[in-house]
Amino acid sequence: MILALVEHADGRPERLSLETLSLARRVGSGIGEPVDAVLFGAGATEAAGQLAGRGVSVAHVVEDGRLAAFAPVAWAASVVQLMATRAPSIVLAAGSDRGNEVMAHVGARTDLPLAANVTDVVPGEPFRLTRQRWAGSLLEDAVLDAPTKLLTMAPHAVAIDEPATGGAAAGAPVVEPFAPALTDDDLRVAVARRLEPEAAGISLTDARVVVGGGRGVGSPEAFSELEELAALLGAAVGVSRVVTSSGWRPHSQQIGQTGLRIAPDLYIACGISGAIQHIVGAKAAKRILAINTDPDAPIMSVADYAVIGNLHEIVPAISAEIRRVTGR
Repeated sequence: MILALVEHADGRPERLSLETLSLARRVGSGIGEPVDAVLFGAGATEAAGQLAGRGVSVAHVVEDGRLAAFAPVAWAASVVQLMATRAPSIVLAAGSDRGNEVMAHVGARTDLPLAANVTDVVPGEPFRLTRQRWAGSLLEDAVLDAPTKLLTMAPHAVAIDEPATGGAAAGAPVVEPFAPALTDDDLRVAVARRLEPEAAGISLTDARVVVGGGRGVGSPEAFSELEELAALLGAAVGVSRVVTSSGWRPHSQQIGQTGLRIAPDLYIACGISGAIQHIVGAKAAKRILAINTDPDAPIMSVADYAVIGNLHEIVPAISAEIRRVTGR
């Protein structure tokens, strides 16, 4: 059996967890093993019900009132206890902040090695995998030798499979409550409260189009041109690290190794040179359009299309053409 940690928000499975389930489903089909899921906190049962067609046979729901908020050590203790009863061959989670933290604790408690940032798995003897190293600039082929394989999946490295629509695979998983035995030590660290940023349009992680701005935008006020283009395209606005470091835009809009990793259909990078840390955050985009005055900027090495010129002339021209074509 393969056990996957599924994160959810407001009773809805997170995108990165759905990516993880896609890989678990493919590996499980290849080796003839079912996939179980474990979900925590309020809304876990509702989220489990939305896993129909995702290849999950059983959803273990931990709705202990003490785990209403994220408690990494307690989550890990619960996973370890579930491992003892279900004996999975593989335990995996999304390479999110939570997934990495929980799986690190699981590895420490079980004395098992953890392979992080995995992009592909080839089960067998030996058990082979590919994972990202050096901020995603290097792919490593590795062998994992352990009785139970612990993995976290690199964000956006695996496409989300469409849910199965026919046969037994299309059914919802069997939901089974799981009550772990937790100590006070397990609950010493927990999220006390969450401060959500003010809602500001489309989420960067969900946007199909992202308009990004870097140092080349020039000033906080000049981002109005990017915001206009984003509004016309139904896009989200993102930024490079130097923009947030300068205080021009909030960190919640930062794309990169120390910010968000995005996977839109189109990423329009305006005035962004393309340091490796930024490219790591945008490399999952299906298409990248770079607008820059420097034809040798690093972003050009990963761009599918490029416009060499002043973004303050090009971006308004694109917006004007969209308005002309659409009549807006």
